[in-house]
Amino acid sequence: MKFLKLTIILIALSISSCTNKDVTEIDLSGTWQFKIDSLNQGVSQKWYIQKLTEEVNLPGSMTENDKGNDISLNTKWTGQIVDSAWYYNEKYAKYRDSKNLKIPFWLQPNKHYVGVAWYQKEFEVSKDWQSKAVELTLERPHWETKVWIDDHYIGMQNSLGTSHNYNLGVLEPGTHTLSIRIDNAIHKINPGINAHSITDHTQTNWNGIVGDIKLEAKPIIAFQHVKIFPDVTNKKVKVTGKIKNTTGENQSVKFEIKVVGVGENNHQLETIDQEIEIDSEGDFTMDYAMGDDVLLWDEFNPNLYKMELALKSQYGTDYKGINFGMREFKAKGTQFVMNGKPIFLRGTLECAVFPITGYPSTDINDWKRILNIIKDHGLNHVRFHSWCPPEAAFNAADELGVYIQAEASTWPNGNSSIGNGNPVDEWLYKETQDILDAYGNHPSFVMMTSGNEPLRVNHKPYLRKYVNHFRKQDNRRLYTGAADRPYLDNLDYYNNSYARIQRWGEGLNSIINKSPQTDFDYNYFIDTIPMPYVSHEIGQWCAYPNYKEMSKYTGVLKPKNFEIFKESLENNHLGYLADSLLLASGKLQALCYKADIEAALRTKGFGGFQLLGLSDFPGQGTALVGVLDAFWEEKGYISPEEFRRFCNETVPLARLKKRIFLNNENFEASVEVAHFGKNKLVQASSTWELINVKGDVVFKGAFDKKDIPLNNGIPLGHIKKDLTSIKSPEKLTLVVHVNNFSNSWDVWVYPSEKEKINEKEVKVVNKLDTKTISYLENGGNVLLNLTKGSIKPEKGGSVGIGFSSIFWNTAWTLGEKPHTLGVLCNPNHPALAEFPTEYHSNWQWWDAMSHSNAIILDEFTPNLKPIVRVVDDWFTNRSLGLVFEVKIGKGKLIVSGVDLTTDLKNRPEAQQLLYSLKKYMISEDFNPAVTLEIKSIIDLYK
Repeated sequence: MKFLKLTIILIALSISSCTNKDVTEIDLSGTWQFKIDSLNQGVSQKWYIQKLTEEVNLPGSMTENDKGNDISLNTKWTGQIVDSAWYYNEKYAKYRDSKNLKIPFWLQPNKHYVGVAWYQKEFEVSKDWQSKAVELTLERPHWETKVWIDDHYIGMQNSLGTSHNYNLGVLEPGTHTLSIRIDNAIHKINPGINAHSITDHTQTNWNGIVGDIKLEAKPIIAFQHVKIFPDVTNKKVKVTGKIKNTTGENQSVKFEIKVVGVGENNHQLETIDQEIEIDSEGDFTMDYAMGDDVLLWDEFNPNLYKMELALKSQYGTDYKGINFGMREFKAKGTQFVMNGKPIFLRGTLECAVFPITGYPSTDINDWKRILNIIKDHGLNHVRFHSWCPPEAAFNAADELGVYIQAEASTWPNGNSSIGNGNPVDEWLYKETQDILDAYGNHPSFVMMTSGNEPLRVNHKPYLRKYVNHFRKQDNRRLYTGAADRPYLDNLDYYNNSYARIQRWGEGLNSIINKSPQTDFDYNYFIDTIPMPYVSHEIGQWCAYPNYKEMSKYTGVLKPKNFEIFKESLENNHLGYLADSLLLASGKLQALCYKADIEAALRTKGFGGFQLLGLSDFPGQGTALVGVLDAFWEEKGYISPEEFRRFCNETVPLARLKKRIFLNNENFEASVEVAHFGKNKLVQASSTWELINVKGDVVFKGAFDKKDIPLNNGIPLGHIKKDLTSIKSPEKLTLVVHVNNFSNSWDVWVYPSEKEKINEKEVKVVNKLDTKTISYLENGGNVLLNLTKGSIKPEKGGSVGIGFSSIFWNTAWTLGEKPHTLGVLCNPNHPALAEFPTEYHSNWQWWDAMSHSNAIILDEFTPNLKPIVRVVDDWFTNRSLGLVFEVKIGKGKLIVSGVDLTTDLKNRPEAQQLLYSLKKYMISEDFNPAVTLEIKSIIDLYK
């Protein structure tokens, strides 16, 4: 290969021909001939010279065209099924019937097919295309393609993340037949069956082509690729590229380059001209000055430029237009900096969830809708988990100012691995290179990794070389080996799951289930990592299913999992509670996300976080972890405005050592701010107030005005207030304002000395002995306090209760605790009059949920409505009581699954709840509607 760099000549003429070019192109979308090749005999039988008889529409998938196999017990899914109970458990028997087949572990496609299928189309080549090189573009095929023109085999490509581009050579005028063999099965190259690039968990393992399908006539000397490297410091770009020459002879070529602003950026820069001589290929490199007034790209000002290139030779002119942005994304210590300014990544995952089509959209408007929703929730970053999105996603992110982490299509775990010499090792390098070549000019593309959570065998040496290789080749973004692991000293940043309030396997021993406070951070860990740290997949907090969502599934995927869960709820006589279960669990879910995000924001020098996730994940057993559904639409319990209070460019933060106070104590909080906005805040105003549920201001104050730099952990001041003026139990809300940004925290104040009541009218016991049973049946009032662990497993003792929501889902975690989704109650029930509450869990319920048993009420009458209900897992949908009331004989009984006697002096919430229940029990309001036999209560005990 010959490379000659000649003198760059600035010229004043316009290259309007670049912008007014008439591209010769054939759109191949529409009707194609089709045939399934389940026996893989199409090549040997030369189907490419036969006329296929079936028809499909492309772009599209086989499933969209109603091609493939019906779902059955024998369907060979692409994806791990951790809980295989559906295949054998009696409760799923009716769903294994072929006439009523429903799967619970992900959305169910109308059809399913893994293997080879053939697509065929005739097209006409005009005489105008003589002496032109014809290029075929297949955008987002799935997965391996082999191409024939007439009886001539062109080649094979198998990128999952980029278009398949074939050079068909010079075609004779007339009719030609294009045959494409597509195979979506895993063979020697195994990215991992759970990788979101191929798995049925999310986008489905579809077969087809879903983006642009076109032929282009190009000069036989044309651009192969062009890369633009911004140099913000020197206000220029370096342009490198490769020119393809298929003439078989050395050629002199000339190209012109001009840069213009895009959208509101009205910059017009000079045209430059360059001549080079090439043989079969020609590399070129040159610098292009962007001018002193160049506009930079970031999340606040996503300024874009377009480079227009024209390559001229005696065989014609090839044109290329490339959008780019002037930005410099770097690591500085433990923080990321964009154009020299610190930024904090507030991210969410996108896991290839497309519930209508079952495959990713290639329409920029669809991606703008998703990314605008993400930005509306205060986020600035998206991690594409184990897959790389189509170019439309990068274009949308460029325009909107969203930072992208793309991944090279792998989750090499379980049945796959990297670093062991398997074919995937070499393929992964090629996949990464294809992604960098295809999308590397996009300013939004700031981070790159091989994939997700590799198997911990021989992966470290492989990933060390991987990072070094691609960073040396393309330094426009930062690299890490893989999401979550491993730590290597040559990484640009560390993506890891340690710094979050619930980690896999912790169950009830996680941070959020230990104490209700906001005074912790992760500096003890972050300070040991000498690079930016991005917390991996934080959150994973579940809400109960939204059955009203089911009507949205109008495409190829159906929510049969939701149908199973809904039928289970109705069979347990709880269907009327569906909306309430969603809203109550959703409020707890939002509270958990707030705690997770604020912990990251409180950590000085933290690089950022990636949520799993802002929207639901319908696979892996059904993980309803989003405050938005799988369609990126609200569920009704938290708005984007509410979410932005604790997730935004500027977030006030309060450090509270506790949330429960007695009125003989002082309320104390240290207040700080995390600020990663466009610029520092000059003489920012910071105020606070404590307000009650009526909206009345109980206390208020202001901190000194100060300049707030771009950083976090910036102290604003300390609050200390005497609470003796609070005479009755109240929820108060601390609200802190920094300029126009506000955040809030609920706290509770209980009287240290409670109003005396006649406690002799209530007998509090831990066991129903003979004397107590006689007292109860003869008209006494009894509060049965069930100590934690005292209930039989089948009566509720096996139900794992904690404060937090379910983590991910119990089918995938094999029953990791907690098994429940918070409480549901009537806040106006007189039994709770002295224990202020909403209808859902809040932090004053932490003590109760941490010292309790759930009580299964299914064996009692459906008419038994507990005072406080525990929201059960949607896989079981049991009626669970935390506190309920019944009549026994002539007496009245409250059964408390909350331990209200142990260590009571150190549990003010338990004291207050016990007082509230006692006060209710001596009132005229205490009149249970349901009567039970005493034996049914005794049978609860071990």
